[in-house]
Amino acid sequence: MSAASLLRTVCTTGRPAICLLGAIVLFAAIAAPSQAFAHAALVTTEPTDGTVLEQSPAQLSLTFSEPVSPLVLTLVRPDGTAIPLTSFRLNGQTVEIDNPQALGSGTHVLSWRVISADGHPVGGSVLFSIGAPSAAPAVSEAVDRGLRSAIWIGKVFLYVGLFLGVGGAFAIAWLAQGGRSGQRFVIAAILCGLVAAPLSLGFQGLDALGVPFARLAQPGVWQAGLGTSFGWTVLVALVALGLGLLSLVGPRGGAKLFALAGLAGVGAALAASGHASAAEPQWLTRPMVFLHGSGIALWAGALAPLGLAMRRKPVEAAPFLRRFSQAILPVVAVLATTGIMLAVVQVQAPAALLETAYGRLLLVKLALLFFLFTVAATNRWKLTGPAEAGETEAQRRLFRSIGIEMLIVLAIFGVAAGWRFTPPPRALAIAAAQPASVHIHTPKAMADLSITPGHVGPVAASIVIMTGDFGPLDANQVTLVLSKPDSGIEPIKRAATKRDDGTWRIDGLVIPVPGRWAARLDILVSDFEIVKIEAPIDIRR
Repeated sequence: MSAASLLRTVCTTGRPAICLLGAIVLFAAIAAPSQAFAHAALVTTEPTDGTVLEQSPAQLSLTFSEPVSPLVLTLVRPDGTAIPLTSFRLNGQTVEIDNPQALGSGTHVLSWRVISADGHPVGGSVLFSIGAPSAAPAVSEAVDRGLRSAIWIGKVFLYVGLFLGVGGAFAIAWLAQGGRSGQRFVIAAILCGLVAAPLSLGFQGLDALGVPFARLAQPGVWQAGLGTSFGWTVLVALVALGLGLLSLVGPRGGAKLFALAGLAGVGAALAASGHASAAEPQWLTRPMVFLHGSGIALWAGALAPLGLAMRRKPVEAAPFLRRFSQAILPVVAVLATTGIMLAVVQVQAPAALLETAYGRLLLVKLALLFFLFTVAATNRWKLTGPAEAGETEAQRRLFRSIGIEMLIVLAIFGVAAGWRFTPPPRALAIAAAQPASVHIHTPKAMADLSITPGHVGPVAASIVIMTGDFGPLDANQVTLVLSKPDSGIEPIKRAATKRDDGTWRIDGLVIPVPGRWAARLDILVSDFEIVKIEAPIDIRR
């Protein structure tokens, strides 16, 4: 049976709540994501990925595009044995790691897994060799598509609980003012959120540690989930969901207070973690996320109770509809203002809308919002007046139109949950602006080569040269030679200019394609001696 026919079968039950929840399940099953994307980007490493060292380094370091918290750091030796790295320090955006022992010759793998500032885990590996390369263990980050789909579905249902559940409880307490239409639906949505919130925390822990579903019951998985900023989102969300439920089943006298506190909890939960909340300046972005989330809950939460009231108790629905239509215009204004401000912070350049996965998801969301605003405008200025006047046909049309709004809102939830796996252009731009660096170490000479920015296009190269024992090297001339044989690019030679601080610099250099380049430095020590040292350097897109 197709998804569409199954949904029609579900909706023939005559129960809108069951129909809508069925639509949520089908939408989640169809649209679950199958790809993973990085978040905090690894900018530089020490030793540099792919480099060959003469001796074992005393310290390792990883520098990222934003502050991170290490979860798992492991050093895999050439024989495949793994050494846990537990002694490390955080220095700004750099993780400084103590090497616990002298390393033998061969290729070693530094495997890392960290939590970025937005609460999302990311991992990778760096290879370096002592003496000469050897056959190193193949290390790659496998994507658990089942876990990624579970994370996405969990977020969708958490949104259902927060926006449709807590938002619906607020609408019943403040806009319906005594009417109870849609209460069962709202309670069902809140229960969805109460189940999804803790499960999402467990999924976050699994993703943070990079372990399979079979380890979900282990305490360390839940501790890892709580250790991320998403842990705060789940804790605040559970409080908000509890307050929303209490406003429906608790004493009627405290319903408004509980519902208002729950609505504030929705905004606070969203502001506790995520891409937008982690963006700078946080004094602006976190309040914007708070207002945006609260506004979504107020609008989306009112739809189901209002629609069901229009269908079952039209007389009771008239004052409810009037209050909603009066409140929605300022809410939409807040949503539009905060949404635009957050989009500007995250996207930064219009070209990123097409060039990044985050931007393309934003375009999908904007298209859905266009349809949502069109339907809402029709409801507000064409159907609301006649429906309030008691016209039966207008009330039926308004009920159907509200149902369409609900489906569009669910689709928007799915798109928003997809951002969990996509880095915003803001983060990509920070990473792209970082230099590509390599340390070249030979008995005759050493050098630190930095190419800024570390991506294709116009760049500048900075070179610091030393003797093999870290002493100053007096060179008459330094030439940078870049080549990429696998792309058919023969050597590109550029002479460097010595600056007053002793560094050598090359301006006006253009790197045409990304990937691993061979970088060689020809160091003219005297008229009769030239030292050539080389190492690979990675250039980003």
